Amino acid sequence: MWHLYLLLDVASFSIPFLFSFHPKLKFYKLWKYFFPATFIMMAFFIPWDIIFAQNGIWGFNEKYLSGIKLGKLPFEEWLFFICISYACLFTIYAFKKLLPNFSFSDRTTDLVYFSLQTILIAILLYFYDRWYTAINFGYAIVLLALVYNYKREALKVFFPVFIILLIPFFIVNGYLTGSWINEQVVWYNDAENLGIRIGTVPIEDSIYALSMLLTVYVLMEKFREKYPSKNIAD
Repeated sequence: MWHLYLLLDVASFSIPFLFSFHPKLKFYKLWKYFFPATFIMMAFFIPWDIIFAQNGIWGFNEKYLSGIKLGKLPFEEWLFFICISYACLFTIYAFKKLLPNFSFSDRTTDLVYFSLQTILIAILLYFYDRWYTAINFGYAIVLLALVYNYKREALKVFFPVFIILLIPFFIVNGYLTGSWINEQVVWYNDAENLGIRIGTVPIEDSIYALSMLLTVYVLMEKFREKYPSKNIAD
């Protein structure tokens, strides 16, 4: 099963990629925003990943990997950031295009934002000594605050679609953390997280996903404002 992680990456990417050329979606026209935004996100998340792997906060099961490594990380882990981000950002923009009114109101956005920030800050203050929790929640708190204060409209769309995206995200991460296979593809040191799991997935992974995807989405929107294109899909 050395190819399992690679298959999960490719499967997550393949259908969104094929539908990127649908005449009503035309997500391929947003590639010039997506890829720079994703590489900027990776410039932070990849070093974080490497440091945590080197310090035993998480790690990878070689049985499920090709053995190819880039910068001390499995090739499949690099693909994870690109493939999962692609699938999720495609979904966000598909909702924007096909269901333009699918968004939270200002009041609901405020409620979700302040509730989430309160929970994250409270947990961070109490579990500051657990590295995955601390770095993960700390980044999310700062990111959410910046987006809320400088690009609040993005959260009105991002929040409701992200809730939907959590379903496939937990399915993919369920496989990676051993839900339907004999061993974990990605293992976690529970001494460095809350020890709370949804199935086999650490609860922190949901915030990790939020931060990763929101980073890419906000950067894409920023690039679209700065470098607009004619006849491009909304």
